[in-house]
Amino acid sequence: MDALKISNNVSIALAEIDCQAVRAQGAGGQNVNKVASAIHLRFDVARSSLPQFYRDRLLALNDQRLSKEGVIVIKAQRFRTQEKNREDALNRLKRLVQSVAVVEKKRKPTKPSRNAKKRRTDRKTQRGHLKSMRKKPSLD
Repeated sequence: MDALKISNNVSIALAEIDCQAVRAQGAGGQNVNKVASAIHLRFDVARSSLPQFYRDRLLALNDQRLSKEGVIVIKAQRFRTQEKNREDALNRLKRLVQSVAVVEKKRKPTKPSRNAKKRRTDRKTQRGHLKSMRKKPSLD
């Protein structure tokens, strides 16, 4: 595998993705201080070979994983092995890039119909009548 496939015609060369092994945080027993099993993935969006559409959308993201310099930083430490963490980090990068490719459909503002308004007011009147029937009768 020499590229991370995003879609049928878009992929990222693995040379553009910097993966470094670091020590994982948290509990891990005696092995935690010896083994660097967590992965720090860094991907520079501005210098990547991604199409301009993807780069613009990624740089416009309001995401904590994106630095001010336009570098995506993902830390994967879910698994005990370095290989699984590398695979997890690459999958998370792939999902992030795929998420910006989805174009949301523009919402058309609509109004309720006259009948819908009438049904609503009728239900409110009926409910109010039901509640008024619960009151104690007045002594008038």
